[in-house]
Amino acid sequence: MTTAAMDDVASGERADEDGDGRRTVGGSRPFAWLLVITGAAGLLAAWVITIDKFKLLEDPSFTPGCSLNPVVSCGNIMKSDQASVFGFPNPMLGLVTYGMVIAIGMALLAGARFRPWYWLGLNAGTAFGAGFCMWLMYQSLYVINSLCLWCSLAWAATIVMFCYVTVHNVRHRIIKVPEGLRSGLLEFHWMPPVLWIGSIGMLVLTRWWDFWTS
Repeated sequence: MTTAAMDDVASGERADEDGDGRRTVGGSRPFAWLLVITGAAGLLAAWVITIDKFKLLEDPSFTPGCSLNPVVSCGNIMKSDQASVFGFPNPMLGLVTYGMVIAIGMALLAGARFRPWYWLGLNAGTAFGAGFCMWLMYQSLYVINSLCLWCSLAWAATIVMFCYVTVHNVRHRIIKVPEGLRSGLLEFHWMPPVLWIGSIGMLVLTRWWDFWTS
């Protein structure tokens, strides 16, 4: 698989200058759809968790549908302090941010083009999201000692989103890296998200190995 699969110049992803001579950068249809799909996946996860959180607040005895066993227990996650890091339920942040990503993807499908600073802002936002997800993942596995399937979906969506926004920005030299690194990243763009998500899967597997194999 080459970089053409997600970020192809032939698909309309090129850099132009507007009437003021300032650079703008668009996105290919595959890249735009990736933003829409990952944004929708994250939004779905955030929506379900938010609804269940409200039900749990109304009825402390409520059991979320994704609480399947002692390990896969969304209820334990929702009741934890880590579920409201900023003073409100974490998924409410996802309702806003994932919706924004969907809007950006739809704008690209309609032919929108953005300044480099806009792409850097999106990269910074997805980097924060990926970092926050990794912190939540650590808290889930090693502090709360429970796993939430909807949270896992949000983690995976955010990781893929961040990786491909970074690839997009490196491709257009919005983020400047050595040419050898750039060529390798564009050729093997699929490796970072696969290895990243695969590593999380291995952590989940080994963390509760006795439970999975019992």
